[in-house]
Amino acid sequence: MSLQVVSLPGSEPCGDSIARRLGASRCRLESRRFPDGEIYLRVVDDVGGQHVAVVAQLRDPDPQLPGLLFLADALRELGAASVGLVAPYLPYMRQDIRFRPGEAVASRSFAKLVSTAFAWLVTVDPHLHRIASLDEIYRIPTAAVSSAPAIAAWVQAQVERPHLVGPDEESMQWVSEVAALAGCPYTVLRKHRSGDRSVELVLPDLRALRGRTPVLVDDIISSGQTMAATVGKLRAEGLAAPVCVAVHAVFAGDAPVRLQAAGAARTVSCNTLPHPSNAIDVTDVLAESVRVVTGGMVQVR
Repeated sequence: MSLQVVSLPGSEPCGDSIARRLGASRCRLESRRFPDGEIYLRVVDDVGGQHVAVVAQLRDPDPQLPGLLFLADALRELGAASVGLVAPYLPYMRQDIRFRPGEAVASRSFAKLVSTAFAWLVTVDPHLHRIASLDEIYRIPTAAVSSAPAIAAWVQAQVERPHLVGPDEESMQWVSEVAALAGCPYTVLRKHRSGDRSVELVLPDLRALRGRTPVLVDDIISSGQTMAATVGKLRAEGLAAPVCVAVHAVFAGDAPVRLQAAGAARTVSCNTLPHPSNAIDVTDVLAESVRVVTGGMVQVR
């Protein structure tokens, strides 16, 4: 049996790239919206007896979730031997515990849905905070690909005398790994909370950054507020204009404008979510991970 790749609407370039690297065939999908907004899907090619990888870049996931689940169900009904999910950006990971009585724990609920609809999951750097591993909440084989090697290679090639900076303690895991691979120093800022809504970034001794280019690294840039505040702090200290790097370019609202206004020299991201800032390609490692999680039935070119 061979592998076919089908892409959710909007994820076709990513799916095509993964299929090329795997030497896999593409399964065509027709999609449109009925006048009432409901989604229509039609699997064009025969998937009987085939392993199928669904590629879905889940920016703004709420409107995409019904189509994702309907597609997985249709593929199984049409005779696919297995149906897996390649979600370079894995949503619903922020709400990983119940902070207040009655709250929905979205990460666990989403994991249950995906584990029921798919046979396996491949993603890139999921936002693991209070969860040590995806295996804690998913009942299917999962593979969490690291973007650190690709980011480190980009930093080495594109930035002179880099010094990596994490905007808060949560960024430590990404910043330290990228710095080790890039062979450069790093610094992580701390957040000081003086109230429920008052957060101040605490700068450490910044003498080590003099004469270097600050490179801010975080897994997700959403509103951009924390990253912009970090950029502003560094610029106020007379440091060079920082380069901002995101694994996942969520970029809600005017986040790119906010970063530029704060004094960022450049903002780049991995291509887990399509965005003009995409400069770091992680489809090679995604394809390799698909090959591994599917038992080596296809070879990466």
